[in-house]
This record gives sequence, C-alpha cells and structure tokens, in this order.
Amino acid sequence: PRDDGYSVGDVYPKGGYRPSEGVQRGSVQDLPVYPGDPLTPDVGATKDAKRLSIQEAKTVLEIPVLPVSYGDAQPLLAALGGPVAPTDWRGALPITYHIGPGPARVHLTIHSDWSQKPIYNVIAMIQGSEHPDEWVIRGNHHDGWVFGAWDPLAANVALMAEAKAIGALVKEGWRPRRTLVYASWDGEEPGLLGSTEWVETHADELRRKAVLYVNSDTNGRGFLRAGGSHSLQTLVNQVAAGVRDPQTGVTVIERLRAKILVDGNQKGADEEDKKIAKRVTSGAAPPISALGSGSDYTPFLQHLGIASLDIRYGGEDKDSGIYHSVYDSFDHYLRFGDPDFAYGVALAETIGHVMLRVANADLLPMRIGDFADTVAQYRDELHKLADDLRERTDQQQRLLDENAFKLAADPAETYLPPEPESRVPFLNFAPLDNALLRLKKSAVACDEACAQATRPDLNVNDAQLTRLNGLLQGLEQTLLHPRGLPGRQWYRHMIYAPGLHTGYGVKTLPGVREAIEQRRWPEVDQYMSIIAGVLKAYSDRLEEVTAAVKKMARY
Repeated sequence: PRDDGYSVGDVYPKGGYRPSEGVQRGSVQDLPVYPGDPLTPDVGATKDAKRLSIQEAKTVLEIPVLPVSYGDAQPLLAALGGPVAPTDWRGALPITYHIGPGPARVHLTIHSDWSQKPIYNVIAMIQGSEHPDEWVIRGNHHDGWVFGAWDPLAANVALMAEAKAIGALVKEGWRPRRTLVYASWDGEEPGLLGSTEWVETHADELRRKAVLYVNSDTNGRGFLRAGGSHSLQTLVNQVAAGVRDPQTGVTVIERLRAKILVDGNQKGADEEDKKIAKRVTSGAAPPISALGSGSDYTPFLQHLGIASLDIRYGGEDKDSGIYHSVYDSFDHYLRFGDPDFAYGVALAETIGHVMLRVANADLLPMRIGDFADTVAQYRDELHKLADDLRERTDQQQRLLDENAFKLAADPAETYLPPEPESRVPFLNFAPLDNALLRLKKSAVACDEACAQATRPDLNVNDAQLTRLNGLLQGLEQTLLHPRGLPGRQWYRHMIYAPGLHTGYGVKTLPGVREAIEQRRWPEVDQYMSIIAGVLKAYSDRLEEVTAAVKKMARY
C-alpha cells in the first residue's frame, strides 16, 4: 500500500486508491526479450506458422507467479522470520518486515491453462487519394484486465471518436492524401499479442509503406504526455499549441510548459526535472519522452523502425490505485478520472490533428534537429554514467584497502565486506562523438532544405516530393541493426529500448548504457561502434535529402 494504497490516500470507494482486496494483474511474459506470442518470435502467429514448444520459448518463465492483494499478502509477510528487511524492501503494512525464512508453511496449488485461444484485431483502412502506399497508422488496444474503464477504454473511445469523425468526412466526399489505418488491438495485456503478431505478419509491407504509428493506451485528467521518435517532437508541440486545455482554457502546450517550470524549480526537484526546466526556461520547446515498452507502439518502433508516438493526458487523476484490477470501473473513472470526458475529447482532437497533418502534408513534418539534440543529450548521460561509475569503483577500492568496511561493521554481527568491482577502463567515445558531430551538421542542413522544398516559388513537382518523402519515411529504419541488443535480437532499435531489467522503463542508447551498467567492457566498444554506424547511415540519408533539394533548386 505504500505506492498506491492507504499510505497515499483514501482507498476506493471513499477515495481513488487501492483497497486491501485490490489485486494488480499483469503479464509475466519476459517482454524485454520479445513481446507477442511466445511460441512465434519474429514471425506472425498465423494458422500455419511454425511454433516453438513451451519449453523452448525464452519469454515463458519457469517460476510460477500469481499476484495477490496486500490484504492477502500481510499474513504471509508477517509469518516470515530471519533478519529484518533493509529499508528499501519495506512497505507500509503494519508489520515488521523480515526477509525469511520462517516457521509457517504455505500450500500452493497451481492450475495452468496452456491452451491456445484466438484473438481479434479490428482494422479499418481509408485509401489515400494521392499516396495510397504511404500509411499513417493509429492504434489502441481494446482488451482489458476485468472492466478496463481506464485501461484501455478511456483512450479507445477517443480512437473511435476520431474514426467516426473521419468517416463522416469520407461520406461527404473527402479523402486523405495518404492512407489512414485505424487499428483496435486485442491481446495487449497478456503481452502485446495483437499488435506484435500483426506487425510480424505484415513486416515487409509495413517497412515499405508505414509512415507513422500513433498509439494511445489510457487517458485521464491533466497534462499532455507524449513520447516517441524525436524527429516528431516539433509536430507534437505545434499540434498541442492548437488544442485547448478543458480546465483552464489555455493551450495544452502552455499548461505543460508551466508544469515543467514549476516541477523543475520546486524544492526537492530531481535532477532530470531541473535540467528540462532549465532548457525550457532558455527557450527550448517541451520535450517528448523516449519510449521503452509496455504498449502497442513497441513492435512498430523497436522491431521495424517505424516512427512512432504515444500520446495521452494525465497527472491530475487517481488511476494508479486501481491499475489492472477489478476496481478499474466506470464508477471509478467518473469519480476520480475525467468526469466530463473532456480529456477524452482533447485526446481525440490532439491525435486526430496529428493524423491529418501527416496524412495531408506535402512533405512529412519532421524536424531532425530535435532528434540530433536529444541523442547528444543521451551521449552526455553516458559520459556521466561512466565517470560516476569509475569514481564510485575507485572509492570502494580505497575503502577495501583501508579495511574500512570491517572497521565500520558491528563486531557483534557476522559481516562480509563487498566483493571488489571491476575497474572501469578507458572507454573510447570517439566513434559516437564523431558520429554526433556529423549528425548535428547534417540535421541542420536537412531541416533547412526541407523548409526550402515547400516554398511555392521552388515549384517542386509530385515526383520530386514523393522521392523526398520516401527518404524521410525510411529515416527511422536506419537506426535499426540486424544484430539487435545483447540477448534479445528482436529489439533492433539502437537509440530506444526497454531496459532488460527495468520492465517498461526506457534505456536510451541501450547497447552501450546497459553494457556500462553491467560492466561488460568489450560490449561497450562493440555497441559504441554499432550506434556510430547507424547514426552514420541516418546522416547519409539526411544528406541525400539535402542534396536532392539543392538539385531541385537549380532547375
């Protein structure tokens, strides 16, 4: 209850937080290795697909797992003996936490259903009038744990509202220039099943045709929360500048900017909030976040390299206490979520405008400088990570040499000093640093060229625009590497990935970052070169765009 129960606020039904009977369901599939059907990695789970045995599937773990409520957990935890648990192992139950063992015996009976079951995606397509082979894809899942009012229905109704509005336009004779695809995915909660299997089944076609994937998952009252490919950051901010916040009447970007500044300047603000606030204070636009996993954008972005966004509203609601439980109900959403459904309207308006902007743009609305600046920030974080780790390791070794751990320990207790950690060697960041210097230069030139390409006096014809858009469409795919990440080849994006040990949480420049964290030093050099290579390919593509525009300007 420390995170989302009575320790935080009144529990449901009096308040919005998790009652003692609340059980949080969730997938126990090892999603950071690969999502989707555990038996068909890399291929669609069609009727005739070759399947692994359950014993061969890497994402089916061997330890049985069943979630329980904190009310049911209390007598089990209270029965544990042994040493008192460390501070960060303790929750908020009225017991003394021990780490075990204890005298109590628990009888566990397991009934597992290993049968295969069908799932059903719902896909609708509106053919583009000019570029039918360029797809702008919108998705949200429709399955939920129990009632699913917050997750997924609060956002799925926004998707349906968008589709209804666009359908009304089509009935009046309007057509998008690019093809619109609307998808309501099944099987997201057990492991991103519907979206992943659809992506794997249609992978070749999607690589050729997909321009953008826009995802939503849940929605509530509060602030705009957007994440995704940073080449789309300016697009998100431009759309947000045209959407009104339902509660205050200002634009959602104005309200978000105010939130960033307040959070970053209040007492006790964390370092990341401070850095973002400082950049926004100096005139930078509010950033979008990097995406890890946990929703249906994962196969599009992480596996196929399709530029993606995940958009929602929230932060002033009380959804965490009923997440993935039977209490995720219509009553809870009305009382503690978005009572007037105003933010559902805002979500439909926001994503609807993103979809139509991209579907009808002469030139795909990307700003590459945002991506280059963001990756440079990730590189700076790696430098700091390595420096901090080196300093900490050296300090630990000094303490071991001075016998400080033994002297500081209670002589009445058995104590072993920590094992010495491997020294941090010299890490050669030069390939990455050089790749980023070129990327920045190429990004500035490409952004300037794209701005020139849409000038009326340049008279760029349809064939020339199609070539430029084809180059821009494939940009994100250059950030993939066929080797994938260590131990999980399915994840091929070298800039964003879920952490192997952090669940949904993102790791940026993951091949290098996780290698440093785990002290796998040869791997650091390998992935430093791999990331430099994909950034070089990205810069090559940018320079193709710039050269093509310059050639157009001469004629």
